Amino acid sequence: MTHPAHPAGPAGPAGPALPADPAGSSDPATPSSRDRILARVRAALADRPGSTAEGAGGAGGAAPADPPIPRDYARAHVPDDPAALVDLLATHLADYRAHVHRCTTADLPRTIAELLTAHGSRTAVVPPGLPDGWLRAAADITTTIGGDDITAVELDRIDSVVTGCALAIAETGTVVLDASPDQGRRVLTLVPDHHVCVVRVPEQVVASVPQALPRLDPVRPLTWISGPSATSDIELDRVEGVHGPRTLDVVLVAPDDAEQPGA
Repeated sequence: MTHPAHPAGPAGPAGPALPADPAGSSDPATPSSRDRILARVRAALADRPGSTAEGAGGAGGAAPADPPIPRDYARAHVPDDPAALVDLLATHLADYRAHVHRCTTADLPRTIAELLTAHGSRTAVVPPGLPDGWLRAAADITTTIGGDDITAVELDRIDSVVTGCALAIAETGTVVLDASPDQGRRVLTLVPDHHVCVVRVPEQVVASVPQALPRLDPVRPLTWISGPSATSDIELDRVEGVHGPRTLDVVLVAPDDAEQPGA
């Protein structure tokens, strides 16, 4: 089988003289597709320090060092104002159809209890390291500790889950979980239909993804949540609750001496 020769296109100049098609061409002037691709790669690498006709790292020398990559892009696109970041986070969470609530540390147990009651929840699962007192006001809710032995079938019978978070990103309206003790295993927040997630503000709020990544441990199982789970079909009919909770309540909890703007 032979391949017709093609002149160089806009992607780059033609390479040097090429060997015969290894697939069986008897015409040494007829390059194979593989040879044409490799010739263009060599041409693209020709200006790299230490490159040779054999290509970077080819016979006769070690591979040259990669040139430095400029990383002078903006790490955030909003002012570094903690109060403004919290407001921006609340706006973007609401854009993604999450329900945003604000309270102080002292009011947090009452707020969580009200959210569970408003959802009609009678049962809730919590991670083993949920801070003491968060469910103090939810005395009528049957609470299950979501340890390593809890199954997806058991979680499917539970109405709500209450967790903390690792941090939240204002520019994208994203809450990140990393399976820390106050968040638990990923399955806890994927199976129940209702998730109450607590974000401590302003210390857990960052402006952007570039600011978030250095604060996250890449070896931990990270879950990035931007609103309730949802998907759309080809006709753009939106369905929520497909891959996770149908309802996401995010509680922005501030210190007791902080002023609370309207939710």
